[in-house]
Amino acid sequence: MRATFSAQSRSEILKSMEQSELDVLVIGGGITGAGIALDSVTRGMKIGLIEKNDFGSGTSSRSTKLIHGGLRYLKQGDVKLVQEVGKERAILYKNAPHLVIPAPMLLPVYKGGTYGYLASSIGLYIYDWLAGVARKERRKMLGRSQTTLQEPLLKQDGLKGGGLYFEYRTDDARLTIDIMKTAYARGADIVNYAEATEFIYRDGKAVGVTVKDRIHGQTYAIYAKHIVNAAGPWVDKMREIDGSLKGKRLFLTKGVHLVVDYAKLPVKQAAYFDTPDGRMVFVIPRGEATYIGTTDTAFTKSIDNPRTTQEDRDYILRAVNAMFPSVRLTVKDIRSHWAGLRPLIYEEGKGPSELSRKDEIFVSDSGLITIAGGKLTGFRKMAEKVVDLVAHNLTNAAGRTFAPCSTDTITVSGGENQGTGSFQDWKQAMLKLGAAQGVDRATMQEWVDTYGTNALRIVELLPAARRVSPLPDVQCVYAQLLYSLEEEMTVTAVDFLRLHTGWSYFRLEKAEKYAETVLQLVADRLLYSESQMQEQRAAVEALFQSIYELPANDHAI
Repeated sequence: MRATFSAQSRSEILKSMEQSELDVLVIGGGITGAGIALDSVTRGMKIGLIEKNDFGSGTSSRSTKLIHGGLRYLKQGDVKLVQEVGKERAILYKNAPHLVIPAPMLLPVYKGGTYGYLASSIGLYIYDWLAGVARKERRKMLGRSQTTLQEPLLKQDGLKGGGLYFEYRTDDARLTIDIMKTAYARGADIVNYAEATEFIYRDGKAVGVTVKDRIHGQTYAIYAKHIVNAAGPWVDKMREIDGSLKGKRLFLTKGVHLVVDYAKLPVKQAAYFDTPDGRMVFVIPRGEATYIGTTDTAFTKSIDNPRTTQEDRDYILRAVNAMFPSVRLTVKDIRSHWAGLRPLIYEEGKGPSELSRKDEIFVSDSGLITIAGGKLTGFRKMAEKVVDLVAHNLTNAAGRTFAPCSTDTITVSGGENQGTGSFQDWKQAMLKLGAAQGVDRATMQEWVDTYGTNALRIVELLPAARRVSPLPDVQCVYAQLLYSLEEEMTVTAVDFLRLHTGWSYFRLEKAEKYAETVLQLVADRLLYSESQMQEQRAAVEALFQSIYELPANDHAI
């Protein structure tokens, strides 16, 4: 019987990968790696994936958390990219309805702004047309008074009107994790905290990878016919290990987002607006929070620990207060924040905001396949290109045939519609079921929004949780954590608090309140030693410290 996708199964899965040659080994557990794993296993390939931290821990948990059609790319004249990501957005909405949520977006138009009224009207019309937007979600142009009614907090000086269109909000880390779960359920071997330390060569070709289990310390030699480097900001590091870092390379830029209480910035819908220096910034309501971003600055420091700085914070606060003058946000209003890196491909003479978000495949002399660039919304097409290449090579080498990509028809774990009606109807049924099991509505709503139909698995774990604590709130935390450990390969308390729940971003008080409970339960369940427990506690403290203490700028890191 195959191992579950559990923290306790990691060693077993690594041993399985070591036992026989894979068709393809993917290095990198972000959204691109997840897409490649799902696509390749669906086509019948023997696929393994390793990630040196937790799934989605890098760029794939630090984006603007939008599945969006790329309005800015239309401005850059990249019609093909807008068309592609628009179609991908519709596919993701169908396949992951629990994580891809339609969100009205207001584009205010100001005198002298980046987008004029006529240009905005035409641009949004073309944008909708290229993306194949449903009639009910097509853009509406608003006059000055209508725009003010739509968003009373907007500054009035120079306001000419606005465009109301649709984007889609997501949880990027959860999307990555759920796609990993979907791929694993179909037969992919996937392990986190497994680091590729060096390549194994035969006759000058990369035929395997030496992999270190960062939890237990063992080393494995994993062989594959093809090795794919999908390590995001770390792809050049892997190319360097391979000795193939030449020609095109990455240009990393940093993007920062701030989170405030919704009551401090109670926008009626998301907005996308100009800053005085010509950048565009999003303001996005999400439950009891509103988040704001992003910056776009060249980054050359440690890619393992990008930080929000005081300089970043102040830039975003200035931009928001200029657009929403009555709000008067201050440093004290910031509840949380995050910083992420965009792994863009360097282009001579272009600044950070001008660089294309297109993806590109590099194949080294050793045969290492690297996928670089791209954006969250386009991950499925990026994966398709990589798997098409691998399939072509496998066919040429051994005459094997593979079906074309079919991931556009695969429902992502948690998005299953159990029975008739819409997913929204099913959400209501799940809320009623939670109430019948004694789960308070707010907690059940959070589980449904986070896990989709997998929330039912958490409910099933409540009897076990009730044997651990008499306190209903601790029981709910325990059931949620138990699910995360047993079915999402959660290994550390920090990963649960940040990636698997999003608490450290959007429910910081909850993260702090239950941090020690989570630490104890993780240690008990995974049989951590006292020293491992202390490491975990230090990591949790460092997470909270990074939220409250900001360096002045990147040079101070």
